[in-house]
Amino acid sequence: MPTDSYALQDLRFVSYDAQNAANIFSHLHYLRSARAGSKNYALVDPLHGRPVSLCSVSPLEWSVVGRQLRSQFGVLPERVWDVSRVYSFDLAPANAISFLLAKVRTAVRQSEPTAELLVTAVDPNLGFTGSSYRAANWQQWMAIRARPYLYLDRRYVSPRKLREGYGTANLAEVRAQSGAIVEQSRATLLNSAIYCCRIKGETEVVPAGDQRLLRR
Repeated sequence: MPTDSYALQDLRFVSYDAQNAANIFSHLHYLRSARAGSKNYALVDPLHGRPVSLCSVSPLEWSVVGRQLRSQFGVLPERVWDVSRVYSFDLAPANAISFLLAKVRTAVRQSEPTAELLVTAVDPNLGFTGSSYRAANWQQWMAIRARPYLYLDRRYVSPRKLREGYGTANLAEVRAQSGAIVEQSRATLLNSAIYCCRIKGETEVVPAGDQRLLRR
């Protein structure tokens, strides 16, 4: 973990070690997990090489998002990469995430010649506003309906982690297998925004009236 503050221009952009990234995301990211098969990038301090801000980029797995990108924008799902995790330490300088995202766009363009689009989901229920993405010239193209948060022994768990651990995300089945307290949130949640960024060229603005609301 970083211990000192540095100016943004002093940080180095690097391809980051997968195991170290997994340790950080598993312990500090709100999802408490890393996405397997991801490319990881970070801004690291110039003295110790410790990450100040980092993210992972994964092949798109959201079929509902992929179908909409294909039908509305003509982008094949296999040419889309998902910014699946982002984490920034408290001492990161201002604009670190937007600076990192700009560097990641260039890195993906160079390493994945067929890639056309970066995509991510921004959950406003957790206080995220998408400002870092907009600062990096991303645009909101659609939204996706919120689903209840899931909790295993009163700790947040994603449906993906439940499927990995128990072969299902059905709460009754998980409860029967584990004997744990399995719950879901009851509060009304806001929908998540889906932001996109063209790998090459300018990312077009999609008027609010043309943005589709997807069902999971």
